[in-house]
Amino acid sequence: MKTSTNLSILALSISLTFMAAGVSSQDSVTPPHKQSVTNNALNNSAVNEMTNETEKANALFETIFMEELMTDPMEQTRLGMKTHYGEWGNVGEAADNEKLKRAKQYQLQLNKIETQQLDSQTLLSYQLLSQKLKQQIANDKWRYHNYPVSQMRGSHAGMVSFLINHHAIDNLDDAKAYISRLNAMPKRLNQVESQLRVRANKGIIAPRFIFPYVISDSQNIITGFPYDKKEPNVLWQDFNKKVKALKLPHRTEQALLDSAKKALIEKVQPAYSQFINYINQLSKRSNNEAGVWKFPQGNNFYDAALNKTTTTQLSADEIYRIGLAEVERIHDEMRVIMKKVGFKGTLQDFFVHMRNSKEFYYPDTEQGKNDYLNDATALIDNMALRLDDSFKIKPKAPLTVKRVEAFREKSAGKAFYNAPSADGTRPGIYYANLYKMEAMPKYQMEALAYHEGIPGHHMQLAISQELEGIPKFRKFGGYTAYIEGWGLYSEYFPKEMGLYADPYSDFGRLSMELWRACRLVVDTGIHQKKWTREQGIQYYVTNTPNAESDAIKMVERHIVMPSQATAYKIGMLKILELRQKAKQALGDQFDIRDFHTLILSNGALPLNILEDQVNNWIQASKS
Repeated sequence: MKTSTNLSILALSISLTFMAAGVSSQDSVTPPHKQSVTNNALNNSAVNEMTNETEKANALFETIFMEELMTDPMEQTRLGMKTHYGEWGNVGEAADNEKLKRAKQYQLQLNKIETQQLDSQTLLSYQLLSQKLKQQIANDKWRYHNYPVSQMRGSHAGMVSFLINHHAIDNLDDAKAYISRLNAMPKRLNQVESQLRVRANKGIIAPRFIFPYVISDSQNIITGFPYDKKEPNVLWQDFNKKVKALKLPHRTEQALLDSAKKALIEKVQPAYSQFINYINQLSKRSNNEAGVWKFPQGNNFYDAALNKTTTTQLSADEIYRIGLAEVERIHDEMRVIMKKVGFKGTLQDFFVHMRNSKEFYYPDTEQGKNDYLNDATALIDNMALRLDDSFKIKPKAPLTVKRVEAFREKSAGKAFYNAPSADGTRPGIYYANLYKMEAMPKYQMEALAYHEGIPGHHMQLAISQELEGIPKFRKFGGYTAYIEGWGLYSEYFPKEMGLYADPYSDFGRLSMELWRACRLVVDTGIHQKKWTREQGIQYYVTNTPNAESDAIKMVERHIVMPSQATAYKIGMLKILELRQKAKQALGDQFDIRDFHTLILSNGALPLNILEDQVNNWIQASKS
């Protein structure tokens, strides 16, 4: 089968990676030898040294990537591997300590590389990995400054969505591995509970509003047959569907179903019941304080989070001011559209009109939800036909549009994207949350499809995985400001391609950009200026056309993922700044297709290094 063939190739690649590297975490380390390289033509010996040092560096990069990957069974599965296929891996204090220990050892190993003798692409890889490790080690002091479970993330819901979306069952062994993961759920939930206890003892407890979401999601997981006489449980339904597709002998199939049923009843249900009881207890110790300023050294943590997320040195105050200025600019552009469509009244009146008029929304029915998915797919298909106008580089992996699963749609975000598997067996997935159709207006659908699908996240992340000649940590790694900056830029530039012909769709594009500008204001408002949850919600409702339910979800996301939402606008502004700089410098030589190739052809980059790449490209193009 295609899957097993690809996996065999990947397994061989792993084996060769370790053999080629010739390096282990136990190697002794000596300080790097400092030696300058003259500007004269390199002799053959020096060329050989460069090749050898480059090979040595790339072998080390691969070894580091694979050593980290082999500690994470879930990530192995996401990449299409079936090693440790019945396991979850470990989380908690011991796992964090081991991860820090490995990072320090990797840093020492990197220091042995003669950077003067690396080719340009390998030097870039060295710089990226070195910077990443340095930041990881420095930020370890903030390891407890997070919420292990929330409405956005956490093993309680993550394990279930993982089994549904990533654990393929192609044969009998895969089915047994699925059952093994069901049986291992109690251990994982116990580890998560331990993480929560450690943080609670340090005074780090999620705000009160989060706990009902976690409890509801967890209860949904142990609802339905075989727990009661309702509709089939989400895991039972998934396992049944995948096993029956194998068309195994009846006795074998029934044995698997019996084992899964036993695991659900004897392992999964008691584990989730215990977890729910603990979450109920923990919720009684929580309060309504929203920002991370309440954490020990919370302001310092937030500064570090902004630095990591934006890959800039921008302060919270600077980001707040950028947000206010962008909100004002976008409001002005919206007023132009408001006049174009003949609306009489203030911009806020127009927001209410766009928010409440039924013409802008699909019916909140199964047919309406299916129509949304079909129309979103059509938008992406149309864009795919036009890519040659703006790109010389395109992804090979297919893309599909799916609805967020019912068990988590109440708490999940508006839309998100899952990258394709490395072996090509799973497509990229654009998830649309259709829980409340009032939060998914027609006029935003075009921009949302471009952001999550093509030319946005699918374009960037699939291409990154498919790049040749760069180490795996770059193919599968990421920087939020780059990734989300590209996503937001991808909403913008289709207008330059002649799309958004309908003024309401163009308003939708602006409303999406406005949403990201407001994020700069609200994220810093909550975490640095001590805004309440209600203040954040009111800011969105006043300044955007989005539904109040949208505003609530967004503010609650800010609260549990401090700094993350600042990445979009900061990244987009940097890409636009660099594009304008290249246009001015190159004049008629500037080709948007070449610029996009440059942005996408190195994988995700920190914004400071992306700027270096553009500057180098400008100089090379001039010469």
